Amino acid sequence: MSGDCDFGLIGLAVMGENLALNVESRGYKVAVYNRTTSKVDELIEGRAKGKNFVGTHTLEDFVAAVARPRKLMMLVKAGPAVDAIIDSLIPLCDEGDIIIDGGNTYYVDTERRTKLVEEAGLLYVGAGVSGGEEGALKGPSLMPGGTEAAWPHIKDMFQSIAAKVGPNNDIPCCEWVGPRGAGHYVKMVHNGIEYGDMQLICEAYQLLHELGGLSNEELYDVFAKWNEGVLQSYLIEITRDIFSAKDDQGGDGFLVDQILDVAGAKGTGKWMSQLALDLGVPSTLVTTAVFARGLSAQKEARTRASKKLNGPTDSNNPEMSALAKSLVGDKAAFVQAVHDALYASKIVSYAQGFVQLQAASAEHDWGLDYGQSALLWRGGCIIRAQFLDRIKEAFDEQPNLENLLLYPYFEEAVENAQSGWRAVVSAASLLGIPVPAFSAALNYFDGYRLERLPANLLQAQRDYFGAHTYQRVDREGTFHSEWLDLRKQP
Repeated sequence: MSGDCDFGLIGLAVMGENLALNVESRGYKVAVYNRTTSKVDELIEGRAKGKNFVGTHTLEDFVAAVARPRKLMMLVKAGPAVDAIIDSLIPLCDEGDIIIDGGNTYYVDTERRTKLVEEAGLLYVGAGVSGGEEGALKGPSLMPGGTEAAWPHIKDMFQSIAAKVGPNNDIPCCEWVGPRGAGHYVKMVHNGIEYGDMQLICEAYQLLHELGGLSNEELYDVFAKWNEGVLQSYLIEITRDIFSAKDDQGGDGFLVDQILDVAGAKGTGKWMSQLALDLGVPSTLVTTAVFARGLSAQKEARTRASKKLNGPTDSNNPEMSALAKSLVGDKAAFVQAVHDALYASKIVSYAQGFVQLQAASAEHDWGLDYGQSALLWRGGCIIRAQFLDRIKEAFDEQPNLENLLLYPYFEEAVENAQSGWRAVVSAASLLGIPVPAFSAALNYFDGYRLERLPANLLQAQRDYFGAHTYQRVDREGTFHSEWLDLRKQP
């Protein structure tokens, strides 16, 4: 027996409740369940009152309320809770029913769960969901992967609730990503790029505020202007808004100035960084951004160090100080240079993200469509930005594009931004302002564009102390030398 609900959702925290309301608003009947059953009652008697919902207090009633093949989605905290729900659902479901995990799940868990659920005769979907509370309600970016046979059953519903882009606002930011854990991996890379974007924007803020002397009102104007050009994005937009928000808790001035400089994190950026190391790809922006959050968390240690450690001053290096000040002396020129540094670094960040996606797809045989991934991020999600259209265009024209930096549009953009980018990183270093993400992006660019790096010496060192061998530039093969015999004697 099964009921007549089109969709079932487990987990009525902010994201789950809003997504359920989104689904119902598209003409579907929705069953809901939450372990704390009072949350179900609150929804049914509150925001869902008079709408096409069925509230349930047990998993048995929840499953029975949904029509076959059942589409049952979990939006609960990633980890053991997901496994527990899956274990409870499997015996209650019928062959062909679909279990969907919409949480921020580690892709390895999705790989494992897909196999487990398929062996039970059911279908499994690991769907990345991005956009926060507002996106869940009005249209998120959805990145589903898992058992491909599930896609025809959920496609219409998922694409109806997703954000829409395009000239006619009719292209859904939702498409099938790939098998097993592919959807959650793509979501993880989205979050890693988000880490990089946020750190880059924070560095731009510190430069403009501390070196450029811009007030919050001036910063609002700068970010408003930037949001009308190539930097147009959700994060630039909300940063603009933040600079205009007055303190709502009794303090004077702007709220942003009263916030403690300690950043939190939920782990997806760290996952991407760790997996980049496993794959041997240099995703330096996300790693730098993760470490920057870690350093911010050492607030008490930084406060103690600030009383002991000195940076550059006019007196200890007058020539360098004069050079740096000349770089920031023209406010309008400095703002433009920071803009260029931010744009070029952002391009590098996305380039690194897609290189990691390419490596992961090859490693796991996912067959990812990189242009499609860019489209999924074009609306609804946190990193949505104007230039994602250019990324889709790049991979549509060159599906095997090795690196976004090699696509003519981005190659030209970085070339045009280089002067300001280098000036900003130089000025920050000379004046003692940390710009780890700007610097990491520039170092990656310089390392990637050089045909020869000093790794020849590194490999010589490895062979000297550990007989790790080396290759030569003038002949094929692998070699080892007895360095002690070849060295100049003291």
